[in-house]
Amino acid sequence: MPVALRGLGLAGAATLLAAVVTAVVLAGFSLVSFPAYGNSNVLRALTVVGQAAAVALVVLGILSARAGERPGGRAALVRLGKLAAPTGSALLVAATLGIPLAASRLYLHGVSVDQEFRTQFLGRSATSLGLPDMAYADLPSFYPSGWFWLGGRFANLAGLEGWAAFKPWSILSLAVAAALVTVLWTRLLRTDLGAAVGLASTSIVLAYGSPEPYGAIVALFIPPVLILAWHAVNPTARHAGRGAALATTLFLGASASTYTLYTGLAAGTVVLMALVATVAASVARRSAGGPHPTRGSFPLWLPAVRLAAIGFGSIAIALMVWAPYLLAALRGTPADSGTAMHYLPDAGARLPLPMTAGGLTGWVCLAGLVWIVVRAWTSRRAQALGLGVVAVYLWCLASMAITVLGTTMLGFRLEPVLIGLLVVAGVFAIADVAGLAVRAAGRQNGADRPAAEAADRRRRATAVVGVVASLAALAHAQGIPDHLHEEIRLAYTDTDGHGERADRYPPGPESHYAEVDETIREAFPDRRRTDLVVVSTADAFLAYHPYLAFQAVTSHYANPLGRYADRNDAMVRWQDATSGDELRAMMDETPWRGPDAIVARPSGDGYTLRLAEDTYPNDPNVRRFGVTIPAEAVEGPHFEVHDVGPFAVIVVR
Repeated sequence: MPVALRGLGLAGAATLLAAVVTAVVLAGFSLVSFPAYGNSNVLRALTVVGQAAAVALVVLGILSARAGERPGGRAALVRLGKLAAPTGSALLVAATLGIPLAASRLYLHGVSVDQEFRTQFLGRSATSLGLPDMAYADLPSFYPSGWFWLGGRFANLAGLEGWAAFKPWSILSLAVAAALVTVLWTRLLRTDLGAAVGLASTSIVLAYGSPEPYGAIVALFIPPVLILAWHAVNPTARHAGRGAALATTLFLGASASTYTLYTGLAAGTVVLMALVATVAASVARRSAGGPHPTRGSFPLWLPAVRLAAIGFGSIAIALMVWAPYLLAALRGTPADSGTAMHYLPDAGARLPLPMTAGGLTGWVCLAGLVWIVVRAWTSRRAQALGLGVVAVYLWCLASMAITVLGTTMLGFRLEPVLIGLLVVAGVFAIADVAGLAVRAAGRQNGADRPAAEAADRRRRATAVVGVVASLAALAHAQGIPDHLHEEIRLAYTDTDGHGERADRYPPGPESHYAEVDETIREAFPDRRRTDLVVVSTADAFLAYHPYLAFQAVTSHYANPLGRYADRNDAMVRWQDATSGDELRAMMDETPWRGPDAIVARPSGDGYTLRLAEDTYPNDPNVRRFGVTIPAEAVEGPHFEVHDVGPFAVIVVR
């Protein structure tokens, strides 16, 4: 069977096993009523058991593959190892995220802050086979839809509402990605080293990127893809690296459909690689004293041609998601400039230096940095990872410098990628040192020991290295829930779409959302929720119920074609209305579909909405303010007011 087909078959089998493992963990733990994670150590203990099983499965895969790859070894053992390792990585995801969240219907961070718009987007995606905007009516999506569209299909297949599908889809997609990236590493490296790198990179992404699951998936693949990209634009021969170029193209196209920031970093790194490869080839040619390629080299134009092919190919793939928005923008649809890049927290005003942080992760990052520098002249892997690290720091510096123009490049969000690159390099460093130690165990006073004694001592040294590495992996894994303590806490304290808190404390006002939803639907019995525009500044109402939104959660994730600031201005003017006729006229004058219902808070002299505006360069970068619609402005035949708990539902006729 061709190598490529064997790889695809292995990836397919790993995907299936990852899905099965995740389903078993999520479904199995849902059958038992557990106490909240923060109120008891039961789930913590079970999480460690699951993580230990995951590490053991990867170790089993390594031992099986090593046994099968020895002279005379059985091919079945190699196949077992190549499947056990990715399954172990998937189990690590399922155990580390699924078990701590077993007693909650919500994912990390609940529906607070950014998780609100993500949950809303998945809910909207579950209602349409197209690419709808997460909030506004009649607009194509601006935020990349790839992960959310697939999540919508998962929700449909599972028979879940969008908000209820967010947790299982996040964990499932991350588990499958962990399995696939482990398969990729085992194809790029020896099976044992690839399995170790896959497990380590999965553990790091869980700790630093899992609250944003689709971004974490892209971050997982960046290190191996950069190694492939370096082979593509800096091949060992003219016709080498074509498969690597294709893989890079597919990754950049898929990632551009999923998470643009990491895609921008990866694409920028590939451009940097092509530039470095061209300069290095030119210098090597001059040193050789001739204008023509030497044996084993390539023409100077090849990196640029490969780069162009990767660029055009990935853009063509990304257009499957981006074309509707770009066509709408090119047609001249009015838009604002957007504020997605208007955020500069304290972390964004300094360079990330994880190698100085101490602890297990910090020391491994430091080892990775040293390895990159030491091996930069001899290892293509070190060169690729090193260029990735350089690209991260260049991006961060550019992000800080561009603040003089009134924006940023969100450099602080690249820290998970930086840590992932350095940890992968750190694993390579540890593998090199371990290899030296094992070889040294077979020697004495500079001379080889007798063959039998040398083999025995090397086996013992290898066992010591394996045990220490496994314990280090488990030590990091069992600390991940502590690192995600706040994110897990919010999953239990936020009120879910059923009006319940997973920690069993009394729910917030969100417990009335079902009644609010019922009131709106009774007012429009012949229309679906996906055809009704609702003004709601009640936290997470639109995340749980897939109505169209008159206004997005914040400007930073709003579609520029939706004109967030203009909508805010229109809503501010509503408080000047003195009659129902005047307010209805104001709503009809806007260029957008007017609201069919308004969910507000009754106040002494009217009904209050809470709006948000961008305040960059301040930190925090969002200011909340209230707009009160006078009570007399919702009187008359155009409006019906229904009191629902602490809310007022104003139906617009």
